[in-house]
Amino acid sequence: MKGLDHPFLTRDHAFRVLAHDFRGAGLASPELDARLLVMAAARCREIDMIRDPGMRLGPEVAAVLAHYRERRLAREPVSRILGRREFWGLSFSLSGATLDPRPDSEVLVEAAIAALDGRVNPRVLDLGTGTGCLLLAVLSDVTGATGVGIDISPEAVSLAHGNALQLGLEHRAVFHQGNWTDGLDERFDLVISNPPYIPRADIAGLEPEVRTFDPQTALDGGVDGLDAYRLLAGGLGRVLNRDGTGIIELGAGQAEAVSGLFSAAGLAIERVADDLGGVPRALIVTN
Repeated sequence: MKGLDHPFLTRDHAFRVLAHDFRGAGLASPELDARLLVMAAARCREIDMIRDPGMRLGPEVAAVLAHYRERRLAREPVSRILGRREFWGLSFSLSGATLDPRPDSEVLVEAAIAALDGRVNPRVLDLGTGTGCLLLAVLSDVTGATGVGIDISPEAVSLAHGNALQLGLEHRAVFHQGNWTDGLDERFDLVISNPPYIPRADIAGLEPEVRTFDPQTALDGGVDGLDAYRLLAGGLGRVLNRDGTGIIELGAGQAEAVSGLFSAAGLAIERVADDLGGVPRALIVTN
């Protein structure tokens, strides 16, 4: 197959070249990755790919695609290459200081919206906010809700604020640098968090897309993966209203251990919600 340096490179040919190379490298979704990268480089939509697959691509676009190809073959995720990830139907900018939002985490947003149903002007706290995706997704669906996002990384805080601006939510969300609940003197109707929960020894065995490109601070949950949960369990009751709800993301197989930590801290276990793959993913507690 002729490569990206073909003098009459088209959208369809570029797609087929990338898909072929990605498939040969054993990537999980070669066709999807190829389509997204061609659309980004050619600045076209999916409907344009369908309507006019024979549209010629100039040498500048070919050079961009060649660069994208090398990065993806080095196992950099497409979202990192493009600097954006869609989550809850919204588009979020990414940086090296933030976790790449995953579809599994949308179950937390779904549970949060249900927990806030009927509340007037609820206040939401997002601990370890990263891109701000959890907080901003909730605010986008809950009229009158406002919130605060906390992250230990100043770069993440800046990025989350930028995402709020892009989504028109900057007047309803503020972001601060901090260490979990330390120094917070307000109580909230809802606290949501996706903490680091990978046992330290397991990080080396993760897929390169995660191991190499997600920040270690967003992955490393300590020796047993429960360090952040211990901190959250100890501080959650202090920042939740008496009838407030906490929604915490779980790693695979952690539901029982994490539930025990929050129960021992005096919080009531309401339920555990599964993600779309049937994995227990969100612990829901009340104060």
